[in-house]
Amino acid sequence: MQSKQRRTMLRLTGCWAMCTAAFIVSAQQPDSKSAAPKPALTVTVAQPQSQQLSQRLSANGSVAAWQEASVGAEIGGLRLTQVRVNVGDQVKAGQVLAVFANDSVLAEINQVKAALNEARAVASEAQANADRARALQPSGVISAQQYNKDVTAEATAKARVESAQANLAVSELRLQQTQVRAPDSGVISSRTASVGSVVGLGSELFRLIRGNRLEWRADLVSSELFKIKPGQKVRITVASGAEVSGQVRMLAPTVDAQNRTGMVYVDLPASAQGLLKPGMFVRGEFEFGSTKALLVPQQSLVVRDGFQKVYVVGPDQRVKLFKVSVGRRQGDMIEITSGLPLDANVVVRGAGFLTVGDLVKVVP
Repeated sequence: MQSKQRRTMLRLTGCWAMCTAAFIVSAQQPDSKSAAPKPALTVTVAQPQSQQLSQRLSANGSVAAWQEASVGAEIGGLRLTQVRVNVGDQVKAGQVLAVFANDSVLAEINQVKAALNEARAVASEAQANADRARALQPSGVISAQQYNKDVTAEATAKARVESAQANLAVSELRLQQTQVRAPDSGVISSRTASVGSVVGLGSELFRLIRGNRLEWRADLVSSELFKIKPGQKVRITVASGAEVSGQVRMLAPTVDAQNRTGMVYVDLPASAQGLLKPGMFVRGEFEFGSTKALLVPQQSLVVRDGFQKVYVVGPDQRVKLFKVSVGRRQGDMIEITSGLPLDANVVVRGAGFLTVGDLVKVVP
């Protein structure tokens, strides 16, 4: 009886062991449907585009007057009676800008004229005496001493007439100088003259932007200066977003020894007067023509280990990482100068969430 029970227990134990082993083996064998890996992310791709892209060099600089003339007082000690222009007024060459009181100058002219008339009268008498002496000298009626005296008096009287005439010319010039005139056409940029003030000789009254011409003065490092040539086209962007086209007039002959930058002078058209003002700080681009470039969307660029890189989808739908060099930008596209195959499928949307070897699903 006991042996029979022992055989039954052994038979049950063997069945339990076989069932357990079968379950473990079944658990270790994966289902064929669940064995296929799933994509890590759904992405979009784009192939590099070959386009003609303009070559440009960006720079910053200030707008300034082409030449700013200082208009000062050529006569001193007189009172200003009229100021006919203000800041921003357009003036023409020779236009009267201000007027000084001329009463004292007119009185001086009358005095000089009287002295001139007196000198002419004395000269007329001296000439008559000299003519008489020349007529009598051959006969010996007058002495040589008297002859020399009359001739010398004639020359002295003529010199006094010339001196009085010169004084009259100076006084008439002073009268002209009581009217301050514009040395050139342009626009008044500053004014210090005020009615009633007494200014000294040479005091500045106005500043004038000659010809109403403006220029843009761009600062470039010495290594970039050699790329710029006179006559080159420049596109300047105003703060409002408007663009102004200029032309390089000249390059500075020297480079600043402290910051190693040189000045480039760009002429601005007359149409820029309403958009640009002297003293404005603006940005511009020097144009060098166009070259062929390989462009990809800027969204595809990622930064890994401090370098610009892009993910590329391979035939097996897994991504690889390529280190690239970038160049110019145009809208939302960026130039790839090296490191990317021409036929690469570059990941655009979703690139920032990938790692090397990820399986992705590409959608349009």
